[in-house]
Amino acid sequence: MNVEELSGLPPGALEHFQDEGIEELYPPQAESVEAGILEGESLVAAVPTASGKTMIAALSMLSAVQRGGKALYIVPLRALASEKKAEFDAYEEFGVTTGVTTGNYESTDEWLATKDLIVATSEKVDSLVRNGADWLSDLTCVVSDEVHLIDDRNRGPTLEVTLAKLRELNPGLQTVALSATVGNADEIADWLEADLVDTDWRPIDLQMGVHYGNALEFDDGSTREVPVEGSEKQEAALVRDILQEGGSSLVFVSSRRNAEAAARRLSQVSKPELTDEERNELSELADDIRDVSDTETSKDLADCVERGAAFHHAGLASEHRTIVEDAFRDRLLKMISATPTLAAGVNTPARRVIVRDWRRFDPTAGGMSPLDVLEVHQMMGRAGRPGLDPYGEAVLLANSHDERQELFDRYVWGEPEPVRSKLAAEPALRTHVLATIASGFARTRRGLLEFMQATLYASQSTEGNRLETVTDDVLEYLESNDFIDREGGPTTTGTGGATDEQAEPATDAFVSAAELTDDETGSDRDHDAGSEVELTATSLGHTVSRLYLDPMTAAEIVYGLESADDRPTALGLYQLISRTPDMYELYLRSGEDETFGELFYKRETELLGDAPSEYEDGRFEDWLASLKTGKLLEDWAEERDEEWLTDEYKIGPGDLRGKVDTAEWLLGAAESLANEIGSEWTVAVREARARVEHGVSEDLLELVSVRGVGRKRARQLYDVSIEGPADLRNADKGVVLAVLKGEKTAENILENAGREDSSMDGIEPRTDLEGVEVTTSAGSDRSETTAENSGADETDDDQASLGDF
Repeated sequence: MNVEELSGLPPGALEHFQDEGIEELYPPQAESVEAGILEGESLVAAVPTASGKTMIAALSMLSAVQRGGKALYIVPLRALASEKKAEFDAYEEFGVTTGVTTGNYESTDEWLATKDLIVATSEKVDSLVRNGADWLSDLTCVVSDEVHLIDDRNRGPTLEVTLAKLRELNPGLQTVALSATVGNADEIADWLEADLVDTDWRPIDLQMGVHYGNALEFDDGSTREVPVEGSEKQEAALVRDILQEGGSSLVFVSSRRNAEAAARRLSQVSKPELTDEERNELSELADDIRDVSDTETSKDLADCVERGAAFHHAGLASEHRTIVEDAFRDRLLKMISATPTLAAGVNTPARRVIVRDWRRFDPTAGGMSPLDVLEVHQMMGRAGRPGLDPYGEAVLLANSHDERQELFDRYVWGEPEPVRSKLAAEPALRTHVLATIASGFARTRRGLLEFMQATLYASQSTEGNRLETVTDDVLEYLESNDFIDREGGPTTTGTGGATDEQAEPATDAFVSAAELTDDETGSDRDHDAGSEVELTATSLGHTVSRLYLDPMTAAEIVYGLESADDRPTALGLYQLISRTPDMYELYLRSGEDETFGELFYKRETELLGDAPSEYEDGRFEDWLASLKTGKLLEDWAEERDEEWLTDEYKIGPGDLRGKVDTAEWLLGAAESLANEIGSEWTVAVREARARVEHGVSEDLLELVSVRGVGRKRARQLYDVSIEGPADLRNADKGVVLAVLKGEKTAENILENAGREDSSMDGIEPRTDLEGVEVTTSAGSDRSETTAENSGADETDDDQASLGDF
């Protein structure tokens, strides 16, 4: 089907696509048009990576706009939101306006009401529904990218519930779901009442195979000789082989440490293949990377980049990841070694994908377990760039003949697993049931169950009354913690924290649904079955939903604040938020149980709530892990520098920024909760939040309130007796210039402090500031932090911070 045959698009759209070199639709795109996406029909497109899913989305959304509607494009990560927004901005040349929204979960972003096409993460859309964004009811088309992530235990329930709510808000909504090739695309299509395009067609050939010995064997029976020289590793031989053909490589490994080690080794392979011009450009990129932060991770990455290679994982700062991804797409970098998180991330295809590690540690199995077929296929699908590569190759590495056969059977010839809803897991259900009640989607038990019936979980469940049972258990939990009221049901009195009958923290500062007795749940369930029970969110419940908190997090924070007899310290508050479900705590390394056990006994009186006994091994270890996370935040707020922190806690710069961002959000939520329950500790929470936001001691809080003054500059100004905005307005300009190093910087900061005459014309920096350090390190003065992706530690590569979404 030729592009010129398309109809129903805004004037200028066809010319735009033709200018982009698109003359003919790919088969999956043509099949989607025939299924009616230009007329508003819903569709599930289960097609491989790089097979034109974005064009399917574009045609659906642009035709909806042409019909007078409004379109929403939902992505899993902030980085993808930015990428797609940049792509869709081109539509403004023919009058289609675009907007993007991520983060800030208390905003309704009413400015988006005037936009035709909006890009957002699923978490942001969920928060918009909770906070009653009026413009959502104007949507006529919603596109969900990577819809197979509904299978993800952490992220999936939010996407599932959000799609269900949008479809209820807008009964005639066109829903277009873009998916990888999965085992049950037909089930997803049935759930969304959509047509299905399910194909394995790709614009360029993808050969999948296994390397064993010196041979690379493909699924079509062909063989390629790739000899391994001497003591080198298989992946080094495969990277060299494709580099000499002018191709690039992605190497997937199991952990951050492995990614960094592989990049160091493989950079010795890529270095000889670089031209002089490439070496010069890479040298400049390496300098840019070093400027991002002065951590060891930053230095190691820069060293690899100078040699044409890089590593990529969740511990990198977002600026690092952007530099690496852009340089790889531009073919300046020849090889990236990455953890599996990159497979579901931004567009970074390579001619050859090497899956070195196809097992990962699984604590539930007590050892290493094979990766899911779907996950490995996502990695392999990154092979081959349309228009740039003549083919794509995806290669697994075998160390024995038996392993070679297993890899062919499991991954090369294996079918991906079906997508299964994870909504029935209690953490997800308690969050979304409260949000559904608080946002008015359900006002009765019957209405709630009817809404739950519109989810994928309900369509897949074969357990009869399972959905009703788990929903009732969660309602009991929410009522027991004063988040909802049920008219006619049993009531629990209290101020929003644990009642006298409830177990007390660590993680028991709430009544868990699993802990309710059969009598407590069964009698009420029988009552509900015979009559209509009204459900309303309490004031506390509304606040928790609006703040986008897990109710268990709120219960923990409320109980911690109510248990404090004296003004909480920063460490007490940091440890409190670190033991909530919304914070990924650092895990204890070998020997650290003793280190943080000693810290616990030394500072036990500062910690909020009731600590578990040291004889409760699992709970006490969790308590110490949250103490370690809280101590990291305290060290940051005591102005420890980034390099020391990343080395001391064995984390990456992205981890640090992610922890700081999440702590800032949770402490902001804690302040709102403190106000809600009338706590006397609101100011203490506010100060702890400001300190972690800026990474400063209490004495610098006034200075960092001035835009442009970060933790380093604030300390340097304070050391010359400039302690706040008033001092900046009256200080000797020569002193200010000596500290801030740069006339423009000094002028901007003085202006931001409210100084009438901020000009530095004719001012000489003072030279008599003996003993005062007046220089700043590149990249170290952090006036603002915007982390986008963070895992908690070496074993938590797939964890993400709130800032991702």
